Amino acid sequence: MLTLYFAPHTCALSVLIVLKWLDAPHKVEKVKLGDPAYQKLVPLGMVPAMTDDESPIMTQATALLKYLVNKYPQAQLGSDGTLLGNYALDEKLSFLTGDFHPAFWPFFSPKRYTVMSDEESITAVKTASYARVERVMLELDRQLDSTPYLLGQRRSIADAYAFTMARWADYFPKTIRHYPNVHRFMQAMQTDEGVQAALQHQA
Repeated sequence: MLTLYFAPHTCALSVLIVLKWLDAPHKVEKVKLGDPAYQKLVPLGMVPAMTDDESPIMTQATALLKYLVNKYPQAQLGSDGTLLGNYALDEKLSFLTGDFHPAFWPFFSPKRYTVMSDEESITAVKTASYARVERVMLELDRQLDSTPYLLGQRRSIADAYAFTMARWADYFPKTIRHYPNVHRFMQAMQTDEGVQAALQHQA
């Protein structure tokens, strides 16, 4: 039995979507970020985290997504198995982890990026994130040009990850609707039964 440690409106949603796609036996443990009890289990206190039966606690969204690909290869949610195919998936995941996700951090956690605590300074940090988010949204839009999924014609773990984080763009002046390919992708994902099932845990 897989156990996913989950907090709503975080990148943990990506792993939950994949669990729904796999129809894998699992349970969801909702946790509160910053909860000392959870930090005893996961010292950094971050989600997602996961266990698989008697496995040690596993962390990091990309690592968990690839673990599920390897555990359920028949689902074909990873690469096509070729050298270039493996690279293509790793490139997408690295972009999402290393460029896309961090672009949002100054907006959602502005106090990490300034020693000032006044409202004007906090607002300045959040405003500075707009350009960084637009940059990565434009890149995601380019990657989805004329293709339904990030790897082409079939869905993968990269799509679950991209969907999860692209939803955050609606907090910004330029929403998802400003990026036509992303908008098309998001609308299609919203109709997916697995995505809909995972979204029910957001409340």
